[in-house]
Amino acid sequence: MTDTQVSGSRARTRQAIVGAAIEVLGRNPAASLGDIAAAADVGRTTLHRYFAERADLLAAVGTEAGARLARATAQARMAEGSGASAVRRLCQEYFDLGSLLSLIFTEPGLAAAPTTEGPAGCDPEFAAMVERGHRDGTIDPELPAAWVQSLVWSQLYAGWAYVAETGASRHETLRLILRTVDGAIAVKPG
Repeated sequence: MTDTQVSGSRARTRQAIVGAAIEVLGRNPAASLGDIAAAADVGRTTLHRYFAERADLLAAVGTEAGARLARATAQARMAEGSGASAVRRLCQEYFDLGSLLSLIFTEPGLAAAPTTEGPAGCDPEFAAMVERGHRDGTIDPELPAAWVQSLVWSQLYAGWAYVAETGASRHETLRLILRTVDGAIAVKPG
């Protein structure tokens, strides 16, 4: 094997361990390193070769969490289109981050939670998107940005719980989330 092949193999193994940690810890924050190793299809010794302690693994998970969240946020294109269509895209992108976001919210300090940066605890980009929706008539102006953000998080959480409890498909669950969010933020007649 060449050095490139070895380093590629090591990178894939490391990424498999980090990915497994996100999935396992997202479902059960108290899961053991053995549980994570089994989910990554590696032995505990291999896991410890990459991450000597749980704190080392959590630091790598935090880095990966930040990268995945940043990618999903960028893919949602929050500054484009109507406010409501941007909220919809954000829900779609974040839905697939279920285990990751559950883990971020249950493990303080793991990664910067996306809800705590701006005024009233609302992310500034999110606030700008909602304010745009107020102006373009697609988001009820009586709903403050922080409320809409809480609504989005609660519906995403409800969707993740619904999948876990009922085994519903991703497609059907996302459809229900979007229908609920669309109805909740729509401007009410009269």
